[in-house]
Amino acid sequence: MGTESMGLRESKKQETRQLISDHATRLFMEQGFEQTTIAEIATAARVAKKTVTNYFPRKEDLALDHHEAFTATLARAVAGRAADESPLAALRREFAAAVETCDPVAGFAGPEFARMIAESPTLSARLRELHDLREEALAEALAADVPAQAPAIAPRAAAALLGAAHRLLFQRIQELTLAGEPNARIAAVVAPEATYLFDLLDAGLPAGEN
Repeated sequence: MGTESMGLRESKKQETRQLISDHATRLFMEQGFEQTTIAEIATAARVAKKTVTNYFPRKEDLALDHHEAFTATLARAVAGRAADESPLAALRREFAAAVETCDPVAGFAGPEFARMIAESPTLSARLRELHDLREEALAEALAADVPAQAPAIAPRAAAALLGAAHRLLFQRIQELTLAGEPNARIAAVVAPEATYLFDLLDAGLPAGEN
């Protein structure tokens, strides 16, 4: 009974969190991120202002509510790869799958959302920060398999190259989205561009990381 009760409470918390996030995103897209207040979001979601800030300590995370999944994406792909698969191969495979499914975490979030980010200096800065955090997490995952003879900077160097490629691809998806291209067309353009980028990395990274 106790476990069931805890499960219901957790489910209710997740529903409340999603409700707040949905109303916040709608208001941000209608009014602009900078112009929308926490009080307006609380009113729309029919919760107290403190409830909003308890779930989302940073206003930016109301808009970028998948930030934890985003920052963990590359590290998770590397950590969960098969024993005979290189980090680069795992990241190439995961990105191809994200393009095939038009995954919002990869950048396929729609024109209204892309415009909301582009028009907000605060959200643009937060997105850059999330890219940096994603790269740091990737470096930690790569460090687990660095050969003993490799220099200490090796995992960070590899993460910087791999992270830059993913950052560029994310920006490319956003650019095409803002240009009015549908997801199917964006995927058709980005897939070969990703192959080109990953081939460059394959030629440049050390054998243990490509």
